Amino acid sequence: MQEPVLSKFNVYQSVTSKIIEAIENGPGEVRMPWHVPGIAAFPTNAVTHGEYRGVNVLSLWIDAQLRGYPSQLWASYRQWKQIGAQVRKGEKGSLVVFYKRIETSVHEEEDHERDGKLRFVARASWVFNVAQVDGFVPPPDTQRPSEFERLREVEAFVDAIDAKVEHGHPMARYRRDIDTIEMPSAEWFVGTPTSSPQEAFHGVLLHETVHWVGAEHRLNRTFGKRFGDANYAMEEMVAEIGAAFLCAAFGISNEPRPDHAAYIANWLKVLKNDPKAIFTAASQAQEAFEHLAYLATRNDKGAEA
Repeated sequence: MQEPVLSKFNVYQSVTSKIIEAIENGPGEVRMPWHVPGIAAFPTNAVTHGEYRGVNVLSLWIDAQLRGYPSQLWASYRQWKQIGAQVRKGEKGSLVVFYKRIETSVHEEEDHERDGKLRFVARASWVFNVAQVDGFVPPPDTQRPSEFERLREVEAFVDAIDAKVEHGHPMARYRRDIDTIEMPSAEWFVGTPTSSPQEAFHGVLLHETVHWVGAEHRLNRTFGKRFGDANYAMEEMVAEIGAAFLCAAFGISNEPRPDHAAYIANWLKVLKNDPKAIFTAASQAQEAFEHLAYLATRNDKGAEA
């Protein structure tokens, strides 16, 4: 089976269009498509066992949700074949993006990502979910920790990153002026059909840690003149995606924040105006996720020393 090849522009546009469509076609509520009902897991390659990163996580989450795939195991057609599995005839692949290093002049390539003096161009590839193949037996599920244990891990994580958190405030926010996360009291949160009150509280807290790690003296996350007045919407997208990554890592359900309606229109405006915006947001969210994990590990080891 020959995999199709997209142009560089279509790689960005295809992923962005899918996300816009998933937002606009939500089931009667304002929500981002990476709020996967129930327990989300990171999309993982069934052959290499590596987790997909950045915008590919969002792309595969959306496809799994829309197509009803219960598993987050994926691989390319060739990879499934390598391990003796066969993608069923007529199955449609899911788009993932990788970056290829290129050697060009400054004027020769306009649609690329820069990393120092290197240039990278986005390329498309297609993967298939384990639900689309025959001849593969997934490994048995390991026993999940209880909700109590998972939420204790979140609390230990927030303690380990050494963020200052104050409770009892009327709204959840990160205040850069005093470098403090302000949270409502945990007992003020309510549950939903897919999220307990405790999960809702901790999901919002993780959202705020992504804002916190973007402060000037940490990651110094800025978006410059490219997004102008849309910088706030970009920052919120980064925090939402980063929180989704964290919730998946801890195995807790992440529900849409109650204030989504206030800025969802701004997110859609940014996505429609700039096909690369979601790539930027997902990349920044991945960086925040990894830096928070680094801080938690570093500080935890320091406490044990």
